[in-house]
Amino acid sequence: VQLVESGGGLVQPGGSLVLSCAASGFTFSTYAMSWVRQAPGKEREGVVAIHTTTDSTFYADSVKGRFTISQDSGKHTVYLQMNSLTPDDTAMYYCAATYGLGTRDPLSWVHYQYWGQGTQVTVS
Repeated sequence: VQLVESGGGLVQPGGSLVLSCAASGFTFSTYAMSWVRQAPGKEREGVVAIHTTTDSTFYADSVKGRFTISQDSGKHTVYLQMNSLTPDDTAMYYCAATYGLGTRDPLSWVHYQYWGQGTQVTVS
């Protein structure tokens, strides 16, 4: 299983970024995918998730209305559109995948077995 993130960078407050996560090595359509972030000195936080089978999406309150997760099943890629960014969104963003999530909380990062290397987002 391989997850490769891209799209991070430096952006001014109020700006936008799009992160991508290219997945390989597993049956993309049977997994749950999530974007998890971690800022220095802060706990890891699952901010968005998607069930690739049903296209159901989940958002943390901290990003609801500003972030959008989507998928392109043909490209085995998950995207994170981030709008109205604030300095509080500064963090390393990781793409994560899990199989068989069931009824467990899709925003709880502890349930995810596979992780990308992360991409840095800095809002300043």
